[in-house]
Amino acid sequence: MAGRPGSGAGRAVTLAVEVRLDSGVPPYEQVRLQVRAHVAAGRLRAGDRLPTIRALAADLGVATGTVARAYRELESDGVVVTRRRTGTVVAEGTPREDAGVRAAAERLVTVARAAGLPDDAVLEAVRGALLAERG
Repeated sequence: MAGRPGSGAGRAVTLAVEVRLDSGVPPYEQVRLQVRAHVAAGRLRAGDRLPTIRALAADLGVATGTVARAYRELESDGVVVTRRRTGTVVAEGTPREDAGVRAAAERLVTVARAAGLPDDAVLEAVRGALLAERG
């Protein structure tokens, strides 16, 4: 877990992010996915300031370029905005998850934990289901 409280215009937040270097998912993608999940769950709200690239990289033990890429992709997705004086903050109008979807996800996690599945296997199952749905 990592992240330092932000300061300035938005609410100060501590960002709980974990990077597993033994995962098949690139570190920047792990950061991106976890920040999106925090926003979707409402733990990060519009205007909340994320840790600086340098601070989060140091906390996670990864290169600053890793966090910078995650933040760039989050900005490209419209999840965050970066401003010169305020840093990187959660964008206005960022969609939160649907309560029904959240409940289904929680049930999936409960079933996966009971089956002893690692997080990577659960995420791959969800990705597979999403791809199958697209046809």
